[in-house]
Amino acid sequence: MNSGFKQIMILDIRQNLRSKWFWVYSLMFGGFVAVMFAMGITESQIIGFVGLSRLMVTFMQVSMVILPIYVLISTVRSVVGDRESNVMEYILSLPVSFSAYFWGKFISKFIAIFVPVFIALLGAAIWGTITNIDVPWDLFALYSALLASMIFCFLGISMFISSYAHSQDLAVSSAFIIWLLLVAFLDLILMGVMLKFRVNPEMVIGLGMLNPLQVFRTAVLVLFDPKLTVMGAASYYILDTVSRWTFIIFAVSYPIILGFVFGIIGNRHFNKSDII
Repeated sequence: MNSGFKQIMILDIRQNLRSKWFWVYSLMFGGFVAVMFAMGITESQIIGFVGLSRLMVTFMQVSMVILPIYVLISTVRSVVGDRESNVMEYILSLPVSFSAYFWGKFISKFIAIFVPVFIALLGAAIWGTITNIDVPWDLFALYSALLASMIFCFLGISMFISSYAHSQDLAVSSAFIIWLLLVAFLDLILMGVMLKFRVNPEMVIGLGMLNPLQVFRTAVLVLFDPKLTVMGAASYYILDTVSRWTFIIFAVSYPIILGFVFGIIGNRHFNKSDII
């Protein structure tokens, strides 16, 4: 399995490198950082964040919008696409196990999606060092961990959908619907539910924390604003229930666990179903 896993992973990474969309995606994040420097965003200040910290906050906000839908749309075709194009029939005629194929695809997608984002963020930090801008390496490490956990989470969901879907169109539609639901059940919808049905606020906020997008957004805000003043009354419940660092650890570990669980379920179905 170890040999098959490496072969599939390397093969899929090479395929990603030949894709024009991979380079468009990579240049988009690199170009975004360059534009932020050109616009002088490192010279602005908001709630005490200035310099590279200001750029990182903006970078994370943009990543929350772009990364989830990109991960879903680009990965959800992985298994079902190979099945429809008969590529899987050829690959599995080689000495490669089902699990090696599944997790090889999973890890290769993670590398292909995370590395360009990480390089863009690292490039900003290196450029800040060269130009004598203070680099908050602690924030850099935490933001990198948050980005990795969010990508891993949505990769697990994507591979789960791809292993169950019977066609690429169904897989893409399912991924898009899931993304819309996660976006819809951010603060606005949750507050609307609480006001409409007079639900216990603690229960509403607790349910909101099941949404990986909400967890990511809140964690970015916690690093940006330790008192969560921008979240209003919800901040009192969150910070009174757990400490700031406890929530950050939860925000990194929960999406990874969620993605891993979806990946395991998808892999089990892939191993047991008629894949041809």
